[in-house]
Amino acid sequence: MRRTLLLVLGAVLSAAPLTAQTREDTLGIRAAAMDYIEGWWSGSTERMARALHPALVKRIMAVDSAGNARLGEMGASQLVHNVRMGGGTRTPEPQRRSDYRLLDIFQNAATARIDAGGWIDYLQLVKWQGRWVIVNVLWEIRRPS
Repeated sequence: MRRTLLLVLGAVLSAAPLTAQTREDTLGIRAAAMDYIEGWWSGSTERMARALHPALVKRIMAVDSAGNARLGEMGASQLVHNVRMGGGTRTPEPQRRSDYRLLDIFQNAATARIDAGGWIDYLQLVKWQGRWVIVNVLWEIRRPS
């Protein structure tokens, strides 16, 4: 018993030290997510562009009328263009939601969720050159209940 305890204690003490995330990381992830969704609602290309890594890809799984599934996607420049063309500004304010939740964070990677009302966005973020930005979005349109 004592030998087992010593082995376990030795393994714990020799393990690499854990790196805790900082408050700045948590705030940076939230800021990127809010720039993304609030930039969409307000039509702010500046906020949207600030939230995105240039190599971002936003994807949705769609099914056509024949039942064939496909992945639709757009890049950062298309998303910023869509904001420039009005984005979510045409959505009535009572229908706009920006409910944010941080799902996971590990070192320089994080996952967050935005409930925008009519759809859900799952955001993957990376700490890029000292700043949190979105690199991937997988989204799903909310089905009417």
